[in-house]
Amino acid sequence: MAVQTVATPSDSTADLGPAAALSCRECGHRVPLGPVFACEECFGPLEIAYDFSAYDTEELRRRIEAGPASIWRYAPLLPVPADVAEKPNLNPGWTKLVKADNLARELGVTGGLYVKDDSGNPTHSFKDRVVAQALEAARAFGFTTLSCSSTGNLAGAVGAAAARAGFRSCVFIPHDLEQGKVVMAAVYGGELVGIEGNYDDVNRFCSELIGDPAGEGWGFVNVNLRPYYAEGSKTLAYEICEQLGWRLPDQIVIPIASGSQLTKIDKGLQELIKLGLVEDRPYKIFGAQAEGCSPVSTAFKAGHDVVRPQKPDTIAKSLAIGNPADGPYVLDVARRTGGAVEDVTDPEIVDAIRLLARTEGIFAETAGGVTVGVTRKLLQAGVLDPAKTTVVLNTGDGLKTLDAVAGTGLTATIRPTLDSFREAGLA
Repeated sequence: MAVQTVATPSDSTADLGPAAALSCRECGHRVPLGPVFACEECFGPLEIAYDFSAYDTEELRRRIEAGPASIWRYAPLLPVPADVAEKPNLNPGWTKLVKADNLARELGVTGGLYVKDDSGNPTHSFKDRVVAQALEAARAFGFTTLSCSSTGNLAGAVGAAAARAGFRSCVFIPHDLEQGKVVMAAVYGGELVGIEGNYDDVNRFCSELIGDPAGEGWGFVNVNLRPYYAEGSKTLAYEICEQLGWRLPDQIVIPIASGSQLTKIDKGLQELIKLGLVEDRPYKIFGAQAEGCSPVSTAFKAGHDVVRPQKPDTIAKSLAIGNPADGPYVLDVARRTGGAVEDVTDPEIVDAIRLLARTEGIFAETAGGVTVGVTRKLLQAGVLDPAKTTVVLNTGDGLKTLDAVAGTGLTATIRPTLDSFREAGLA
């Protein structure tokens, strides 16, 4: 395969914890751990297969609870060495699970509504989780440069993680991203390259670079390191369940970009069940997209198994992936769990951002507006059960997407006198 010709060979002595092999999601073919992402038999996506057979449930629970307040408390369940927390990295995770009672009242939820607020990560998005995983794989396989194709948040996360760990970074983004995300990605001192086109164009370019000698020694976190990178999203599932008292949520609403976050959260929930850390009972997973980039939602509503690419046109640029790699697997998860995939318009996204800020003091970026907006829409349609425990994901900080709420500003401008204060109706 061309994408593998310049990859650094797998090091059989690399310590990747309980990771046992790479397994094809389509045909089950296994290959040794290494910087590869596509099956040599059927070209399906590869993912990590583990050996958890030696774990005792209660001992594992105690080990997790005694661990650091980061994703590394779950090191026994991730493709990382046991001493990962001692290495130079950003230590993301263990973000707040906010009991959103005010928002629940506004939406009519009676069974408990929670917001998993990942804006508290080091670069203020959930991408710090997945990059932390990819960084450890890059160390194991001897890469010297960290790279990615990004809609914004990932670029910043890669730049920060590389700076902390002493790697070179060179990341690629669409040329017209929100300025806040451009500045945040550039400030860490790595190379930031704008590509004329949308995210899918950027991703295609990166795939070509991997197959060229110019890409030798480069670890693309979401391409040739993707099987490891994607495992970072499982930690959201682990944290949510632990923060709920080792209990599965009844319903969870997740934004869809590539779809990997949603499928890996489901994988994490299934692992917790198999390990006996949570009770095995039904849960439903719902996907959220912007109407201006809704290939998975469109396929779900039409009853299709194939996700047809779309050209993105939405303010939710972090979700603007018109050809999502995990789209078909998202459909599988939503249907298997009894969930759904829905979308909302740009005005509904903005309204939902303001709703979450007004009710819970959480300023979400546009992706969070998508998730809250879809939650409201599904409740109104009777698809989400208001009497069930529901978790909604906010994956990034609203300070990165200020343009979306640009009309928000001063209530009034007054003279520095009490009379002026009263005349403005503020008393």
